[in-house]
Amino acid sequence: MPRMADNEGVVASLHRAIEQAGYYPSLVADCLESGLGGHEPVSFAVHHEATFDRDELRRHITVLALTADHLVVTHVDEHGPDETTPVSTASASTETVRLNRIDSVVLTRVIADPARYVPGRAPVEAMLTIGWGAVRRVELEPAGCGDPQCEADHGFSGSTSNDDLTVRMSEAADGADGVAQLVDFADSLVAATSVRSEAVTREG
Repeated sequence: MPRMADNEGVVASLHRAIEQAGYYPSLVADCLESGLGGHEPVSFAVHHEATFDRDELRRHITVLALTADHLVVTHVDEHGPDETTPVSTASASTETVRLNRIDSVVLTRVIADPARYVPGRAPVEAMLTIGWGAVRRVELEPAGCGDPQCEADHGFSGSTSNDDLTVRMSEAADGADGVAQLVDFADSLVAATSVRSEAVTREG
């Protein structure tokens, strides 16, 4: 499991998970190391997914790594080959987020046969959503006054929301260990951000 007392064990498990995913492991590991900046991970989750783009199979991988102070998100996508790109390429992005910037951690569990649920039972699917306000969506629509006869221009009304990161794993696609890994990572992230929030409160 990714959360272990022995930090060397966490590092070894993380690199083993990247290798087992089999998706450009050297590139993924190199990008992740750059994002970690010398800090050691204490928990992680690796999600390798294949999707279809028209008739083409496209793969991508997301690696979440938690350090004592940061969340590191590494994402790699492959492109081509196609009529415009004769040689396949991969785009790799890494974002390092301070834990005190994270304002939302949402874990959704899907439980089979909930009538027979017992505490500690593993979900068959889990979805982790993390928000830190890096990008915000703005949705606008014409404002109205409720009078069907009114033809006045009331301007626009709208709302803003975080463009969150979401990772979903299911027992069918990723195996029970994959789902457990994501839940365990979410627990570690919640604990780490809670400690950070309490420290900021005391200092304030």
